[in-house]
Amino acid sequence: MLALRAGGNAVDAAIACALVQTVVDPLMCGIAGFGSMHLYLPSSGEHKFIDFHGRAPLAATEDMWADKVIAETEDGFGFILEGSLNEIGYQAITSPGSLRAFSEALETHGTMSLAELLQTPIRYCNDGFLVRPHVSYYWNLTELAGRVPHIEQIRRDPTTRAIYMQDDGTPRQAGDIHQNPAMGSTLARIAANGVDDFYSGTIAAEIAADMQANGGLLAKADLADYQTETREPLWGEYRGLQIATNQLPGGGAMVVEMLNILEHFDIKAMGHNSAEYIATVAEAMKIATVDKDRHMGDPRYVEVPLRRLLSSQYAAEKAQQIRAGDHAHVPRFNRGADNQDTTHVCAVDEFGNCVSMTHSLGNPSGVVTDGLGFMYNGCMNVFDPRPGGADSIQPGKSRFTAMSPSIVLRDNEPFLIIGAPGGTFITMAVLQGIMNVVDFGMNAQEAVSAPRFCATSDIVDITNRIPRFIEAELIERGYQTRRTHLSYHFAGVHAIRLTESGWDGGADPARDGMAMAT
Repeated sequence: MLALRAGGNAVDAAIACALVQTVVDPLMCGIAGFGSMHLYLPSSGEHKFIDFHGRAPLAATEDMWADKVIAETEDGFGFILEGSLNEIGYQAITSPGSLRAFSEALETHGTMSLAELLQTPIRYCNDGFLVRPHVSYYWNLTELAGRVPHIEQIRRDPTTRAIYMQDDGTPRQAGDIHQNPAMGSTLARIAANGVDDFYSGTIAAEIAADMQANGGLLAKADLADYQTETREPLWGEYRGLQIATNQLPGGGAMVVEMLNILEHFDIKAMGHNSAEYIATVAEAMKIATVDKDRHMGDPRYVEVPLRRLLSSQYAAEKAQQIRAGDHAHVPRFNRGADNQDTTHVCAVDEFGNCVSMTHSLGNPSGVVTDGLGFMYNGCMNVFDPRPGGADSIQPGKSRFTAMSPSIVLRDNEPFLIIGAPGGTFITMAVLQGIMNVVDFGMNAQEAVSAPRFCATSDIVDITNRIPRFIEAELIERGYQTRRTHLSYHFAGVHAIRLTESGWDGGADPARDGMAMAT
């Protein structure tokens, strides 16, 4: 907001917001994270993505953890290994791309400098910020079935513990002031010296030394060689509208595949969140999940049959299976828990520039280099440690991510800018957000606030605001259901809707975010 008021554009505003998020949501995102940035820029005639996915270090090998697999998470968001090597600690870290992407976006499309936009995050580091309810909730959350409790991400490493834990051994609570002057110092160094300090300069040397001393896979070459990727959008259609989303290894293909299938049904006539609606959409979710698990990965390393998966014939075949009452089965290896740690920002300016960006630490590694203050991503946890799969480990490879920052266009003009954090829940939440607006006529806040459900396994997960009589009908149809105690769950959707009568925005009530206009 301050960037827009200062005369900046949507790119400036999105990066300004993202940089502040790296400070005030330090386990959800960071300068050592990854993401996908969707840019619609009519002022320059460009529509593209800057993708900055994390990459397996060059020292990684396909079979290095093959004998340590315990289970696959139930929603497909990673694997549980002996010793949690892929989840927490130095070996969990992939090559970080966020800082490089932020800088490139500003240099190419912004009007403000990275140094300017870093001043507010530096102030939050040094002066402190209020710990919000969702941040406190996350720090104290315990996952099930073998996942490392989140508290371990801030207390296992001595340097991290000194930043996040109080003298009595407990994390700071909601309402407490949290300061991180070491991060502030690092951001000040980047503001003064540029991002090359992080990727090939003195900061890079400190990172590499810490990794080498503690058995990390990440090395100086991984940082120096990192480059973002600029891609064209992946296109789809739904109800006569154009869907622009990200290419693999992002999750856009799943969104397009599900919409292709669901276009064969009169969704509006079913009624929002009726048993028929939930069952139909859940089947599309399961079908896309199976296809993702079998086929979707980094296209630089695996051949993905995308033309077939996104074809009208394939969508018609799958729609007919749903009509016939078939229940898709989602295989899982020794089913375990799930985990989601990400952030999202949408921005639109008076010139029609639109940005939808998802950025994350994945599953945060819990590692902070002494004196640098920021936490590294833990993206190695989602790679398949079993060799030979679409998402198996290979040096330099990016893992699949459900991140799907999307724009829905009407007559080739942006109508809905949407995206979400939330692990494998992201694609399912973006799907429902789009359908809430397109099929049910909701505004942005209504669309992101409506009760959601999710099917990333054979279980249909529902939020607590979906009525129990609807759940009973699903059970009668042969579905296994699971009700969360949370009223708002399954990702945290954020959206901006652009109409002839004006703009409206929506921020998911569960995520401490907000929608604001200048």
